[in-house]
Amino acid sequence: MKLHEYQAKDLLRKRGVFTLESQVCFTLEEARQAIKDIGLPCVIKAQVHAGGRGKAGGIKLAKNESEAVRLAQDILSMTIKTAQTAGVGQKVSCVLIEKAASIEREIYLGMLIDRETASICLMASKEGGADIEEVAQRNPDSIKKVYINRSLGLMPYQVRQLALELEIANACLRKFVALVLGMYRTFVDCDASLIEINPVAICDDSRVIALDAKIVIDDNALYRQRAISEMRDPSQEDEKEIEAQHHGLSYVALSGNIGCMVNGAGLAMATMDVIQHVGGKPANFLDVGGSATAERVEEALRIIVRDKNVKAIFVNVFGGIAKCDVIAEGVVKAALAQKITLPLIVRLQGTNVEKGRAILDKSGLSIIPADNMLEGAKIAVAKAHQ
Repeated sequence: MKLHEYQAKDLLRKRGVFTLESQVCFTLEEARQAIKDIGLPCVIKAQVHAGGRGKAGGIKLAKNESEAVRLAQDILSMTIKTAQTAGVGQKVSCVLIEKAASIEREIYLGMLIDRETASICLMASKEGGADIEEVAQRNPDSIKKVYINRSLGLMPYQVRQLALELEIANACLRKFVALVLGMYRTFVDCDASLIEINPVAICDDSRVIALDAKIVIDDNALYRQRAISEMRDPSQEDEKEIEAQHHGLSYVALSGNIGCMVNGAGLAMATMDVIQHVGGKPANFLDVGGSATAERVEEALRIIVRDKNVKAIFVNVFGGIAKCDVIAEGVVKAALAQKITLPLIVRLQGTNVEKGRAILDKSGLSIIPADNMLEGAKIAVAKAHQ
């Protein structure tokens, strides 16, 4: 679950991370009052679940009140389109009015789960404020990494060593260490899977400030993070993804035109790879789970059909715990209920596969069978192009 910048900063502030004075505003009247309360110069920042807001015009510096009000009005009416948003972009739900600062240096800080080492990894770069992906490609050695021992946690000496590599001045050292340790406490306390502070601003008065903040919470931990789960902003999420969560489905909307319904995350990833390999583009990742029922299959197909970009549907199932005849019943029931007219390609393999194929054959529906994943992907791509 992604958080807005203002929400992320609130969590960080509570754990000792220094941020600038700011107010979140959902209306122009709230923005007018916040501008008066905070003072000038100030920065107006669009609050959307995407990076690259600055390049898209979603972050502006205002030096006088009339300019600040005009910029707040403009940004509140924006739809942000960046490399991290879908084609339609994301509507700005609110703005953050924040006090401006005199910045001397900008540093990137990130913290995430490193699956290779099964530990939390702290990343840093002198090139803050920039697209860290581009920095990593252009100069991989500029990204410093600290792997955190799960038993000991992040130690102050590790942060001081990192500060030396980043050439942090002595006057800022203690503040930098405090910020990074507060960031780590937030990561652990909130069950985060990612925290980015980009940039960390080193000001000319030696302040060390989290100028921006991004936090992603592990969905699997939301049951014990009730207060954080209430911060979810549905307006920033795909409606189909929200509906899928209600039905226990793992669904991620993509930009292609071939709808995918698969049981098992690994098979779902392989299915998308094969579709790409034969020249197509998947419209979604959708895992109905290893113990899928006919009802869940029906809900999954209903969600896929709601995507107007979908031109063909590829059902790729390996029956283990989920039996092929149960999957087939769900496919037939959904196809009849939804009156699906899109090409529907089904590949079944595994437990009760013959029963499953018989159910499809007797349905009277124009379901296209496939003997294997590659064949099914080729048929789906061909039908989508037609």
